[in-house]
Amino acid sequence: MQNDFPLTLQHVQRRMRSCSPDAQVVTLMAPGELRRASFAELGARIDRLARALQRLGVQAGDRVATFAWNNQRHFELYFAVPCIGAVLHTLNIRLFEEQLTYIVNHAEDKLIFIDDSLVPLLEGLAPRFEHVAHFVVMGDGDAGSLPNPLRYEQLLEEAGPGNFDYPAVHERQAAALCYTSGTTGNPKGVLYSHRSTAMHSTVVMGPDANLLSSRDRILAVVPMFHVNAWGLPFAAAMAGADLILPNRYLQSEPLAQLIVSERPTMMAGVPTIYSDLLRYADEHRPDLSSLVNCICGGSAAPVKLLRDFQERHGVVINHAWGMTETSPICTLARPPVQMDEEEYWRLRATQGRAVAWVELRLIGDDGHEVPWDGESTGEIEVRGPWVASRYYNDPSGDEKFHDGWLRTGDIGSLDRGGYLRITDRAKDVIKSGGEWISSVELENEVMSHPDVVEAAVIAKPDERWAERPLCCLVLREGAQTSVEDLREHLRERVAKWWLPDEFAFVEEIPKTSVGKFDKKVLRAQLADGTLEGRVAVEARGRPAPAPG
Repeated sequence: MQNDFPLTLQHVQRRMRSCSPDAQVVTLMAPGELRRASFAELGARIDRLARALQRLGVQAGDRVATFAWNNQRHFELYFAVPCIGAVLHTLNIRLFEEQLTYIVNHAEDKLIFIDDSLVPLLEGLAPRFEHVAHFVVMGDGDAGSLPNPLRYEQLLEEAGPGNFDYPAVHERQAAALCYTSGTTGNPKGVLYSHRSTAMHSTVVMGPDANLLSSRDRILAVVPMFHVNAWGLPFAAAMAGADLILPNRYLQSEPLAQLIVSERPTMMAGVPTIYSDLLRYADEHRPDLSSLVNCICGGSAAPVKLLRDFQERHGVVINHAWGMTETSPICTLARPPVQMDEEEYWRLRATQGRAVAWVELRLIGDDGHEVPWDGESTGEIEVRGPWVASRYYNDPSGDEKFHDGWLRTGDIGSLDRGGYLRITDRAKDVIKSGGEWISSVELENEVMSHPDVVEAAVIAKPDERWAERPLCCLVLREGAQTSVEDLREHLRERVAKWWLPDEFAFVEEIPKTSVGKFDKKVLRAQLADGTLEGRVAVEARGRPAPAPG
């Protein structure tokens, strides 16, 4: 019999300070200004933070929220909160007000730790939060009108030095909580246990996954408020790899300068980040040669983007795929080295093969499994030790889980080698810059305008953002409503990056035999050029707003 050793983040924290005390977390505080802390120093600060949390009355199972960028303090919370038995709840700073209010109240967050630069986004919402006792401001900036504000560094100072006696934590206790972006209805919460997080971190370090070791320096551009930054903070701690955090500086120039100065070996981000970086690199020729292992997720990157990076700058970018419900990594495209160029790029264009312990299957419209022949398609279902089995306190999404499998809503094919290619989505959602936009919710908000009779939103391919919403609508007779009028109507109703850049004014929205909007017809019209949109004046000649 083997010793049943508990898989908890307490072990990961002990390992980072005992086995890799000299590894670093580097935070870009401002362009040209870096803050460095060793894992040993971070361990001491995490002890102080754990003590401060208990003094604030945080108990096992309590939800502690963060509203923050990728930085050192956020990393400290990643460990202090779950290691005392509480639940780290990362709030997506890009959600609009109603979603944030719902999420904070549904999770019953007890505390919110907030970066000072983000205070203006929450101070108006704070009175609506039903359970939050304190806001802890990280940084020296103004706390605004936040009620009962506390200061992060003051809490650590008052907590005092010395080792913290962490309570016993069961491996199946909840460690973290993240909400989906709510493609239909309210956002759904997904809990991650200590065990699932430890297993996910272990596997994604492997050679057929993220290929991480203590020799690596990881530039984590993917937000720490989004699915645990794809698990990279925990994996870096396990591996003893340096973690480089860009804070709020996600533009191409500061990222390129960070790569030149810190020489990361790995980078993780969404296609829009890589597209911007490529444009900057082509023009300014920064030295990106340290990057030997990059991961791209959120949405599929164009093969041209992958090839241009590799052929012009020597940077290899591999697709990864997953969801909030899957912790998130399920597949990664790292093809074998020995093959002809055509096959190599065919595999690089896929979402890759399932990592260890993850299983995939395709289910056709008839409810039966679809063969792995690279041609047949079906809805992708997934299961594994870090795949959710239900949503947190919300039975409305129970239909997505059955027989131990998660229905992803994505449509795809699998070839004989297990490489997954996502071809479509079962629901009419739009994925722009790695974030979901609900076409149904957007349609409802457009149709709340008094001059709009009908509205249907479809995805329009976009070179930079992968997809952008195209709103097709019918105006009431005689109405003179403009594109700018419609965007102004939507501005206070949806997130900024949901705002359509184009509107197509049509006489009638095509409908199916049961009276539903027939978006297949609209997509066909868009493809053949018979459906044309009017571009908003303010959207001409500039990129759409980034979701993260």
